[in-house]
Amino acid sequence: MIDKKLLLFAAALALAGAGVVAQRFFHSPAPEAPAPVELRSAQFWEASLPDLAGRQQPLTQWLGKVVVVNFWAPWCPPCREEIPGFIALQEQFGKQGLQFVGVALDEHDKVAAYADGEGMNYPILLGGAEAVDLGRIAGNRLGGLPYTVVFDRKGNAIAGLTGAVSRERMEALIKPLL
Repeated sequence: MIDKKLLLFAAALALAGAGVVAQRFFHSPAPEAPAPVELRSAQFWEASLPDLAGRQQPLTQWLGKVVVVNFWAPWCPPCREEIPGFIALQEQFGKQGLQFVGVALDEHDKVAAYADGEGMNYPILLGGAEAVDLGRIAGNRLGGLPYTVVFDRKGNAIAGLTGAVSRERMEALIKPLL
């Protein structure tokens, strides 16, 4: 017979481990230098996805700008946490050549309602399996959300971030690129 104390200890240990994993997954720490991104650049920039109006949007149209591609979904709490900061940064730095692009992984109606409700001021693209594949090409090996990639004006990946990214951290990454 299993001792109840041992069983409770094992359960507490499992919960603590799950908490550490959840913290790592949902909140990207602020390292001194961003980790290099393993990106298959040519494949990434060759992609195109439909926007909310159903028109295919080639990613190459944003080359020459500092581009932040954010993979997200309206049902994702960390995604909803970071979006207001992204809206503010797009407003603040858009005229200097910053372009956020959201790649939403959900149904059109849910994405459109959320984007309208939040006043998202940057392009929103829709994707299913092709967007998941694009995320993997962009370095998202785990397939977690949110996942954000920052590109310089030449289309080189500068940082790949899993989990919610604060406005301050994103600003620190993009300002030197502008």
